[in-house]
Amino acid sequence: MTAGLVLLLVGGFLLGGAWSVWQVDEDSPDRGGPQVALAVVLLAAALIASAAGILRLV
Repeated sequence: MTAGLVLLLVGGFLLGGAWSVWQVDEDSPDRGGPQVALAVVLLAAALIASAAGILRLV
């Protein structure tokens, strides 16, 4: 397994984590500041890992 594929898998995992954090809980529909911050950090990490994986494969 090449490093590019590993980075793509990590990017997908982080993207799923960002989506999981971003989802609104049914009991409290408001998003707090830490929830938004964590989702943004995970999304940025997912994009960087995915871009690095694509560049490693090219």
